[in-house]
Amino acid sequence: MFGFGLLAYLQQKTITVAAEQIMPTLQLSQVEIGWLEQAFVIGYALFQMPGGMFGQRFGARWTFVIISLVAFVAMMALPAAPALFAGQQLFVVLYGAQLLLGVSQAAIFPVSAGVFSDWFPPHRWPFVQGLQTMGMQLGAALTPLIVAPLMVLGGWQWAVAWTTLPALALIALWGWYGRDKPREHPGVGPVELAEIGTHGVELPAQRLTAARVWHVFKDRNALLLFVSYVCMNYVFYLISNWVFLYLIQEQHLSVLESGALAMAPPLGAAFGAGLGGVISGYCCKRFGYRWGYRLVPLIAMPTAGILLLVATHMSNPYLAVTALTICFGTVELTEGSYWGCVMSVGGADAMTVSGFMNTGGNLGGIIGIPIVAYLSGTHLWNAAFLLGVGFAVASAICWFWIDAERPVFT
Repeated sequence: MFGFGLLAYLQQKTITVAAEQIMPTLQLSQVEIGWLEQAFVIGYALFQMPGGMFGQRFGARWTFVIISLVAFVAMMALPAAPALFAGQQLFVVLYGAQLLLGVSQAAIFPVSAGVFSDWFPPHRWPFVQGLQTMGMQLGAALTPLIVAPLMVLGGWQWAVAWTTLPALALIALWGWYGRDKPREHPGVGPVELAEIGTHGVELPAQRLTAARVWHVFKDRNALLLFVSYVCMNYVFYLISNWVFLYLIQEQHLSVLESGALAMAPPLGAAFGAGLGGVISGYCCKRFGYRWGYRLVPLIAMPTAGILLLVATHMSNPYLAVTALTICFGTVELTEGSYWGCVMSVGGADAMTVSGFMNTGGNLGGIIGIPIVAYLSGTHLWNAAFLLGVGFAVASAICWFWIDAERPVFT
């Protein structure tokens, strides 16, 4: 799961780094790059819940094989498309490839939640969720480090193709070694099954009906997690998608300098995600699940808003990157709380309920990407960051009413 998280974010963020060469080479504007990034988020958001339902129906083992192969094809279409198409047709193909990438990756984190629910006892859920989030942020951190030098050496198409090929090794390894349930794996014995507990062994999800899915839509906890994750992910997408261009356009750094410095925020996020999983797990043991999951986002998100304000007033690019790095790490402290909580309230239907929550998370990207693309394109970066402050505070407020001890289905 750590590997799939890392791979997903390496694939997702490649276009944000490659955009610096894609725009002049293919004669695309920054707003059009924003539309390509939004195509991914639209597919990713719309298929979160269907992806979770698909995984719940067919199992994690073959779900990951199928969606990862589709993602591989979508990524390879990016460098291949300019050889076959031009003009508006080329933009449509690039848009379709990004949309397909989003659709294929939509199931990753909802299905991962189901895997963690089956393979770990509940008190470990925030920790393992934090570890997977650490993996995805390491993937984001590696993207500029790998893609920017490859772009300089051989161009953006060469860089995209070579960073996509390693996915095949992970897909093959998972298809051979992965299993849906612990009891199905030849390496798992009675001692491990006893440690995991019966929650992941004897409680199958109920058959998904329209009434059952509608119940998720109107549940208070599910709705509050949805809204809070919308707001949190505006800040997430602001930092994860736009720092590279921000450093070039606003701080006037070179491609290689920006590629190196753009690594810092995802590394901070990776550290924050791992640390947040540990802290959230400790808080749950110390204060119970209701306040254990609440405390981290109630403190972390307003703090992240303050750090965004600090970053907007930094004229020194290194100080600005430092503030954004700490801010991103603070935002990602909350991932263990969000995903551990949604697994707690989702129960045996964790894949479906977490898919609903992550639909909201990616709606934050759908809302935020065109806003930031427009504001940055008109040199109003500070306004984009100030909006992030409001979203950060709103995401924290929702947690006063989220109750991890009240399941969606009783």
